[in-house]
Amino acid sequence: KYMRSFLRNVLLVLVSVMLLMSTACSSSSNDTAGTTTDESTRTVYRVGMEVAYAPNNWQEDTQTETNLPIENLPGFYAEGYDVQMAKLIGDYLDADIVIVKLAWKGLIEALNQGQIDMIIAGMADTEERKQSIAFSDSYSVQKTEYCMLVTENGGYADATSLADFAGASVLGQKGTRYDEVIDQIDGVDHLPPVDTVANMLSRLEAGTADALVVDTETGEAYLDAYPDFTIVYFEEGQGFNIGFNGACVGMRLEDTELVDQVNAALATIDHDTRDQLSETAKANMPQ
Repeated sequence: KYMRSFLRNVLLVLVSVMLLMSTACSSSSNDTAGTTTDESTRTVYRVGMEVAYAPNNWQEDTQTETNLPIENLPGFYAEGYDVQMAKLIGDYLDADIVIVKLAWKGLIEALNQGQIDMIIAGMADTEERKQSIAFSDSYSVQKTEYCMLVTENGGYADATSLADFAGASVLGQKGTRYDEVIDQIDGVDHLPPVDTVANMLSRLEAGTADALVVDTETGEAYLDAYPDFTIVYFEEGQGFNIGFNGACVGMRLEDTELVDQVNAALATIDHDTRDQLSETAKANMPQ
């Protein structure tokens, strides 16, 4: 009888301990973006990007004073305009930034599944994307405009309007407005999109595409690396209707407080600072 009573008491103690542990675990979860650890009171925000979209973001194999480690790619570091904007936002929020490398097409899903807290990847705030996630104000250096990247001798260097690209083979990046706006060209040969801007550049260089759709900042950044390329700019009314404000930080729809905090952070980053960060990224991007 004494033994049964002793065992029953031990069982009750074990159950109580398990309940306490369960309560502690559930109370440590966060309804808002970002996580904290026992070792630090600083919040950690996990930021998703391709790390393959220079000058916005790219990867390096050597640590510097300005790049950040890539969490899921040991031994590599993220650099570029997006990385520097992420660091400034982190400084304003008194938080640590962790970079997560993800394919472009998986960024929004990863955000909504809680794998990351923000997307800082040159992502535009299109109406379609606004149905799935929230966006900050634009962190672009200037108003985003689209242009065409072509070769000097490809027959389209003197184009001035979208109409001049009727019959041209035009390429964009999969899952982006670079690809979607191509259908605004009457009579265009809309090539199947590719996964990265690097693949787009390779196709143009190889002559399997006549033109690429990019934003003007991105296009200008590649001219030094590709001296045979040139940019076709469009006057107002002659080019693309892009339908968004610019590159913005993506967050979950329910993270309204974080959206306000990120907008407050961006409001402190003036045009001169943005321009300097952009020029530095262009100068340091891999060739």
